[in-house]
Amino acid sequence: MHTPLIDLRQMRKAYGGDDSPLVEVLRGIDLSIHAGEFVAIVGASGSGKSTLMNILGCLDRPTSGEYLFAGENVAQLDSDELAWLRREAFGFVFQGYHLIPSGSAQENVEMPAIYAGTPAAERHARAHALLERLGLGTRTGNRPHQLSGGQQQRVSIARALMNGGHIILADEPTGALDSHSGAEVMSLLDELADQGHVVILITHDREVAQRAKRIIEIRDGLIISDSAEHACAPPAANPGALQAVDLRQRLSSGSNQTGAWKGELLDAVQAAWRVMWINRFRTALTLLGIVIGVASVVVMLAVGEGSKRQVMAQMGAFGSNIIYLSGSAPNPRTPEGIITLDDVAELSALPQVERIMPVNGSTAGVRFGNADHSSYVGGNDTNFPQIFNWPVIQGSYFTQADEDSAAAVAVIGTKVRDKLLKDVADPIGQYILIENVPFQILGVLAEKGASSGDSDSDNRIAVPYSAASTRLFGSRNPQYVVIAAKDARKVKDAEQAIEQAMLRRHHGKKDFELTNNAAMIQAEARTQGTLSLMLGAIAAISLLVGGIGVMNIMLMTVRERTREIGIRMATGARQRDILRQFLTEALMLSVVGGIAGIGLALLVGGVLLLSGVAIAFQGLAVIGAFTCALVTGVIFGFMPARKAARLDPVTALTSE
Repeated sequence: MHTPLIDLRQMRKAYGGDDSPLVEVLRGIDLSIHAGEFVAIVGASGSGKSTLMNILGCLDRPTSGEYLFAGENVAQLDSDELAWLRREAFGFVFQGYHLIPSGSAQENVEMPAIYAGTPAAERHARAHALLERLGLGTRTGNRPHQLSGGQQQRVSIARALMNGGHIILADEPTGALDSHSGAEVMSLLDELADQGHVVILITHDREVAQRAKRIIEIRDGLIISDSAEHACAPPAANPGALQAVDLRQRLSSGSNQTGAWKGELLDAVQAAWRVMWINRFRTALTLLGIVIGVASVVVMLAVGEGSKRQVMAQMGAFGSNIIYLSGSAPNPRTPEGIITLDDVAELSALPQVERIMPVNGSTAGVRFGNADHSSYVGGNDTNFPQIFNWPVIQGSYFTQADEDSAAAVAVIGTKVRDKLLKDVADPIGQYILIENVPFQILGVLAEKGASSGDSDSDNRIAVPYSAASTRLFGSRNPQYVVIAAKDARKVKDAEQAIEQAMLRRHHGKKDFELTNNAAMIQAEARTQGTLSLMLGAIAAISLLVGGIGVMNIMLMTVRERTREIGIRMATGARQRDILRQFLTEALMLSVVGGIAGIGLALLVGGVLLLSGVAIAFQGLAVIGAFTCALVTGVIFGFMPARKAARLDPVTALTSE
């Protein structure tokens, strides 16, 4: 005797309990269905026939009893194996058609094959052939709302046959159709039964039920009659019918198939794009948060980086390898140490030192004609232009001969020229009084600006060190010493060598102080970097808001598309397939929002550049902001996606 494909033993199903009354819908069903049978289950509304169909199709689980499918106990199958059964063994034809509104007829028919991992070319050809066979060859691109009821039902039959449809579960397939369309659908079911498919027809219409070879009547959750009971033996199997042993072998070998992830991913992307386009106004509002967030992060970091580079460039102009040596008091009760020219001579011999220059200077009164000004006057040697990277833009710098002869010559900064000689076309050769001592102007230094605070380097006059010592300040010892390290990356090493040499010369007493521009530049860089991060963090809040928007829209999408989720599960989608579907949609929102945000950032950056704002886009910042948008979309889209994946198939299918 053949093993039944379907064998129900004392099947019961009850709803409610705990806080609500218990309602028993099925009250002990015993039923066997063999390969090749055409069975009609007849009963009035509320008799339990639809519940029985949901259990037969593995959309629902019984409260008690056994369901053996091809000899396998369905209760022992996990969710993926049940999905495999729905995908490979069953084909559903619903009264309400249950087609996905956003998909074409071709796409609706192909859906079970996508979850089965069928290659794209193969499933396209099979879906088209099925639609051609059912008279819909010219309607493959139409969406459900563009088809009549009979055409939609034929599409659902084609979908049921896509993966073979060995068992067709038809729930009131003619209930929503006119008589002509209903007759066409029943003729199709007759053909399928003749071809070896098991057809289980759920109906309340006895005239429709008469088309079946076996009629089972159910009332109040019990089978009250079964025409097979009057037969001596189960009907002979159609040669084309798939036998229980075949399905059992396929179940044991195929339930762990992972499917074609590329096909599923492509379907998920296409579905996500359709949903976004259909609800484009709502999508635009949702994207706004992500767009603003990404644009804010990119622009804020670009502004911060631009400011940082501008400041660093300005400070670097003052020498990133410069070390300053000056005298200091070891403690408040001792006099300040004195740096001598002998100290300078010894330090100049250190291998870490490239150039060294003593400076003897102070703020002094300067006069030209009737104009008076206060400026810093520094006695320097001829290393000044090289050490400070400070060229002369007009005239020339003084020479070593001027230094040796203590010549009364001067090179002035641009601010001194503007204050004292703004009405003089050519300041070269003019004489100015520094502390009432006449000095002839040899050149004008390039504009350099302020290094920090209110200090202005352009308010400076450079004179020979010897002239400053003898003519102005009366001291041969330098006020401080400027040292240029050979390697800007090893300023600390140079500092240590200078400190050791000075300690030897000063007998171990640290009555001197070393400072360097590198430390100041690094500190400024850290400050600017912190500011950039703070600006980026503030802007990232917009991304958080955008992520919340994604979560809200995805929760709304899950609610609106609950029936679609049920349809996908009925056609064989696993929980991870549904999870992937909705995560893909969340990711699509984030991708579109991220790209639009980067575009907006570049546009705003261009406007800022034209406005003179220092701005520097960084590839890492752009990629980081885009990645954050994607991560935000996935994180905030995960909860709605998980909610969708955990929906009960029957509950989802019956939702409004």
